[in-house]
Amino acid sequence: MHPTVIHLRRETKAFEERSALTPTTARRLLEAGYTVKIERSQERIFADSEFEDAGAALVETDSWPDAPPEHMILGLKELPDGQTFPLKHTHVQFAHCYKDQGGWETVLGRFVQGGGTLLDLEFLADEKGRRVAAFGYHAGYAGAALALKAWSENIIKNRGQTNGGEQTMGPVKPFENETKLLDHIKALLGEAMAIAGREPHVLVMGARGRCGGGAVELFKRAGLSLDSILEWDLAETSVRPGPYEEIVESDIFVNCIYLSAKIPPFINFESLNNPKRKLSVVADVSCDTTNPHNPVPVYTVNTTFDRPCLLVKLPSGPPLNVISIDHLPTLLPREASEQYSHDLLPSLLELKNRGTDPVWQGAEKLFKEKVETLPH
Repeated sequence: MHPTVIHLRRETKAFEERSALTPTTARRLLEAGYTVKIERSQERIFADSEFEDAGAALVETDSWPDAPPEHMILGLKELPDGQTFPLKHTHVQFAHCYKDQGGWETVLGRFVQGGGTLLDLEFLADEKGRRVAAFGYHAGYAGAALALKAWSENIIKNRGQTNGGEQTMGPVKPFENETKLLDHIKALLGEAMAIAGREPHVLVMGARGRCGGGAVELFKRAGLSLDSILEWDLAETSVRPGPYEEIVESDIFVNCIYLSAKIPPFINFESLNNPKRKLSVVADVSCDTTNPHNPVPVYTVNTTFDRPCLLVKLPSGPPLNVISIDHLPTLLPREASEQYSHDLLPSLLELKNRGTDPVWQGAEKLFKEKVETLPH
């Protein structure tokens, strides 16, 4: 029997430096009898030489379309916009096409046309329904960091006048490690608090999940007092439906929920038209931008690392900056990749048994169900 071949494609999304495999997990797969091929990449946080030293074979950039159809194509973010050719391989990636996102029919249709299969990383779950691996913690952590950065820079720029200024935060780049990110945020926050004479009040929605836990942890490590951090989850939202005045009266709102059904909005334009509004920064980590049930329906486009804030114009009160970057964990690409790939490894080791392994069987079953919903 020929060994199972895992082909790690390079990521093409701007500023994306994460990797589904690390040199450590590549070595573990090789030791288990897999063949591991790594596309060369200048953007990836791990150097090509690190994978080569681990024993993996380096292959040319963007060579995956010409790989034999039985090779498994592994990646993180979606394939490049503008590609339309049929997909013949089995792809393991985040495709963002199972929750009625814009263009989902086109994405799934390419697999049908080429006879390929999508095993979506977002929906890999064990027999108890719990995801086997997720970037949630680092997404929340990064979203909270950028929210504090945006609030602080606005205070500094406008010398404490939150009603001044417009789009405040310039381009951001991934940080080499968590220590450097935290030092940067602490310095900005300290300067802003000295000017404002107070610390920001924040509300984290979904605070008891992995993503929300990451956001809360960042706020604590940055030095905010516990009294300034409101942690909300189902216990709070089940009491009454949104919109919520508590969000509008906070300085920063971080949305970390996993949206699975239509719910009342957390904020909307009507709720923002409130004389008590202090809210000036929204970090929508969940980023259900094109989902018709988006519970933060005050913006319609994703932001990016080169333009991280979207200014939402309101008739009164402080300017509202929305951060809606859909790959926030790449702010800390090394730590996020190491944690995610470590958690994903047990499932990757079962790829050769995907015909019987419950995690991969569940992913393939879901793919087939979603294909059935394509317009005929």
